[in-house]
Amino acid sequence: MYALVDANSFYASAEKVFDPAIRNRPVVVLTNNDGCICALCDRAKQLGVKKFGPYYKVQKFLQQHGAVVRSSNYELYDDLSNKMMCIVGAFAPDMHVYSIDECFLNFGNWQPSAGWMHYANDIKQAVWQQLRLPVGVGLGTTPTLAKAASHAGKRLGNKNGLAVLDTPQRIQSILSQMHVSDIWGVGKRISARLEAQGISTAWQLAQCDPKSIRKQFSVETERTVRELNGTPCIAWDTERANKKQIYSTRAFGEKVTSHNALREALCWHAEKVAEKLRRQQSSAVTLTLFAHANPFASEGHYHKAIQHKFAHPTSDTRALVQVASQASVTLFKAGVLFHKCGLGAIEIVDDDLVQPDMFSQLSHNPKLMACMNSINRKYGNSAIGSAATGIQRSWSMKRNHLSPQFTTNWQHLPKIHCN
Repeated sequence: MYALVDANSFYASAEKVFDPAIRNRPVVVLTNNDGCICALCDRAKQLGVKKFGPYYKVQKFLQQHGAVVRSSNYELYDDLSNKMMCIVGAFAPDMHVYSIDECFLNFGNWQPSAGWMHYANDIKQAVWQQLRLPVGVGLGTTPTLAKAASHAGKRLGNKNGLAVLDTPQRIQSILSQMHVSDIWGVGKRISARLEAQGISTAWQLAQCDPKSIRKQFSVETERTVRELNGTPCIAWDTERANKKQIYSTRAFGEKVTSHNALREALCWHAEKVAEKLRRQQSSAVTLTLFAHANPFASEGHYHKAIQHKFAHPTSDTRALVQVASQASVTLFKAGVLFHKCGLGAIEIVDDDLVQPDMFSQLSHNPKLMACMNSINRKYGNSAIGSAATGIQRSWSMKRNHLSPQFTTNWQHLPKIHCN
């Protein structure tokens, strides 16, 4: 048996955890630089506001309805996600974290004495009691059926967030009510092709011959059909493969016109890439660095990129920051309104595969970087870093509606005033 535990409107729900005053109000969360809407609570959805739409178009409308607007608080969301996974993981011997707000549980052949629906409710209540996060729990005999159960729990029946697909009758009942596009792994293009063949419901897809589906579509679609029929085909590796490329890019909160600001931003991205490299025990061989103006502007177009190849692979923050600092001189051009910059490690090797060079003078210091990582893990990201990234950072991402980072910043700890 498998379960999918999914937080409801995670970003919006996370904003309500430490602010009970907004729990009964519409909450909207914005994307980077407060540009678009990326999350809506149920009350906000009832207003008719659409996800991923531009914020400026509905700003006055939201104000009229007393909606609460928040900038994306990634630090808070990440911490609450980790806590949620710890709570949910205690309910099964095997867990796979699928995304920041979703995870799969694999129970094997074990069954709870009180029944699966009761067990699903126990998971839901545990997360609510300990974190005040609302979650849905869908159970099925395969991961795809668990995903379908999660969909059914939120959109079909009494919509209490709980559903179990463990018998042929329940599976047929739920799949018959689901459109084929609602099935995990069936995208718009595949859905359109299936509908052209008269396959519009998930149950009709489940009745198809898997081999025929493979010939017409792909092996992934064949696996989906088999999973809908109760045959598990999806497995997760215990260790994820290292990334082949690592990037850090971001649009500026306000246009950058000075060389110093561009240099600080590039150095900040270099610091982030170095951290990600060390996290997966890899080193960079080649870096690409770029900066450009707004490509959608009517005039003032500018885009420039350069590459740097290290004599010896490195993940030392100081080495990457030095390259970024030097590259800023080449990338900067007076009079340009810079919109975005970034840095990427486009050629990466695992640390255990790096060929030593007895004649090269290595500048990196693994012990120093390990100490730096340890301090940042204990006291929070960027507790210690390169001075080249600046202090004021006027170019930082715009987050005018940012809520406090209640669990990761000492200055933002909740305070209780007793009278």
